[in-house]
Parts: sequence; structure tokens; C-alpha cells
Amino acid sequence: MRHILPLLVLALPFPAAAQPVLQLPADCSLGETCYIQNYVDTDPTEGAVDYACGVLSYDRHKGTDVALPSLAAMEAGVNVVASAAGLVRGVRDGMEDRVFTAESEAEIDGRDCGNGVVIRHEDGWETQYCHMKQGSVTVKAGDRVEAGAVLGQIGLSGRTQFPHVHLSVRYNDAVVDPFRPEAEPGQCGLAAGETLWSDPPAYQAGGLLSAGFAAAIPDYDAVKAGTAHSAEMSSTTPAIVVWAFGFGSRMGDILSMRITGPEGEIFATETELEKAQAQYFRAGGKRNRGALPPGTYTGDLTLTRDGKEISRIATEMTVR
Repeated sequence: MRHILPLLVLALPFPAAAQPVLQLPADCSLGETCYIQNYVDTDPTEGAVDYACGVLSYDRHKGTDVALPSLAAMEAGVNVVASAAGLVRGVRDGMEDRVFTAESEAEIDGRDCGNGVVIRHEDGWETQYCHMKQGSVTVKAGDRVEAGAVLGQIGLSGRTQFPHVHLSVRYNDAVVDPFRPEAEPGQCGLAAGETLWSDPPAYQAGGLLSAGFAAAIPDYDAVKAGTAHSAEMSSTTPAIVVWAFGFGSRMGDILSMRITGPEGEIFATETELEKAQAQYFRAGGKRNRGALPPGTYTGDLTLTRDGKEISRIATEMTVR
């Protein structure tokens, strides 16, 4: 979410030898247990464009958001780690983990970052880690840390609506995009070699994060919490519904949903997504007008963009 930082993302003439080499700021596997929800906004106007000319950003966003697929994953605990070695310049802890709303604006009172850590590196470089879990910060100002050292855990503190760690990279107080550190303002596009990452994360332009079964269209809060999936149902359940939770949709994306039971396919549909959304969910299914055959039911969900499959996910449920 928004942070009180310099207004411009600058292309800076820093010496290559002084650039830090970064690792992912979270102990998770991209594409499996976490994903990148937002990148630095490269557009100097009121629009928002990520470094790959995609839409995974918002106006004046100054960092990289490594997110978790659910609140359940956050509660289980995912460590935030130092992206590079350095000296801890400052910390904050004690802010509550909760979804930001307009009503909580006054409580945040300029502390948009929530619980976090700032690390000073060599030659004017700095990294900041935001939205950490209350009570999880393990370091204090003045500590020297190595790359990969645990700083705390991913949380939901500050100005945020989903669990993630926001990593800001700065050089002499100006924001730097670690994916394109020498790009000019307004310049985007994938480019080989222009990165601060030791192992550059692959760009994923949206996808499906989770899926599950339910006896009715689930509540969106339950989907985001990770509690919407029913692993078992009775044969007399009123309906059988499959749902998908995704990120980074674009207008015209096609979400295909199919349910297959012990006796073959029982439901299939295609839904065209009508707009770009940071996060979304869709559900579909059929009423049960009799008794469902016992056995395993599979939900297969596929996201297609411009005729090309970009994400696929499957889920299972057992009818007793």
C-alpha cells in the first residue's frame, strides 16, 4: 500500500560495484507459497505501470509486495528476511494486524508501513520491510545482520488489505526499482541484466492463487482467510460449488471452471472477467437435486489471456 517516501522513482548514476545484491525478502517459494502482488510504479503520471509494462502496481507505489495467498498462511508464520547484509537503522513493532479501512485511517496516523525494519547498506543504499506481524520483529536498531537473517514475519499491519511484506529499495533516499534499477522514469519492458536480484524472480502477470469446494457460493472474506474450502460433503449437500481466488486480472481474461465426479463431468463453464482487479474470486456449480454419488470430486480451473493459458489450479473434495 502507500508509504511516505520520495515522490520520484529515479534512474541514478550509482557505481555498479556499490549496488547491493538482493534476495527475496520472505522465506517462501514464489508461485507456490507466495507471489508478487505489486511492483514499483514506473509511470510518472497518475497512471500505474509495472516494470514489465503490466498492471501489477498502483499510482506511486514505491516497492515490491511479496504476498501470501491467505490469512491462514500468515497465521501459520512466514519469515521476513534481510535481502542484503547491513546495519539495522530502525524498527517498529506493536501495531495490530488487521485489514485497513477508512475508519482505521486515524489509528495509523502516518505509520503506513506498519511494523517494520529499515536496514542501511553500504554507499547510500537502504532497504525497508513493511507490514510485519505484531510482536514478530526480532531485531533492534544497531544490530548488524547478514543476508537471509530473520527480521520477523509477514503480517497485516499498517495500510494494507492483504498479508504481505513490502520491500522498498532506496539509494541516497530515492526509490530504486530492483527489477530495472537504471530505467528512466516512464520506461518499462523486460530487459536482461538490469536487476539487483541475485536470482531474479520471474514475472507473473496474474494468476490463480487458491481454489476449493463449497456447498454454496462462499463469502469473499472466507476465501481470503483460507477457510472457504470444504474437503468433505454429504451426498445430500444442497449444491456443489467450485471457486477460485486470483490476482492481477485483466479485462477479457477467461476463467474456465469444471467439476468432475466419480461418474464424469457434472459442471463446466467459462467466465469472461470484466475488468482489471488486484484480487478477485469467482465461483460456479450446480444444485443437487438428488444424492451425489460417493467418491472423489475434482475441480479444474484455468485462466486464459489472449488465447494463452497463464495459470491452472486443481482442487479435490470427497463425498461420503
